Amino acid sequence: QIRLVESGGGLVQPGGSLRLSCAASGAIASINDMGWYRQAPGNKRELVARITSSGMTNYEDSVKDRFTISRDNAKKEVYLQLNRLNADDTAVYFCNAVIVWDVVRVPATYWGQGTRVTVSP
Repeated sequence: QIRLVESGGGLVQPGGSLRLSCAASGAIASINDMGWYRQAPGNKRELVARITSSGMTNYEDSVKDRFTISRDNAKKEVYLQLNRLNADDTAVYFCNAVIVWDVVRVPATYWGQGTRVTVSP
């Protein structure tokens, strides 16, 4: 069974920072793209940032220059550094990865259960 487990969410004041982590585990042959999405109350889930296995990144416009995505392929982990947070960043953040299962060598998309980020004075 393949799992993605996020950590690092919490309550932070406007202008503050957080670092989210996501660890993949299970019978993994390889991991392709990894990313972070977020969903605020009443809104659709939206892409925040993605990173390819070779390290190429792309970001949603509102987080460019504030958030940084990175990954450690050896640890099967992806990270999201969130800086200069504001109230609009309040959401549940979900880890996402395209993973090739070691048993059936077909890529599939997996999601974590989410970690909540609340930006409030």
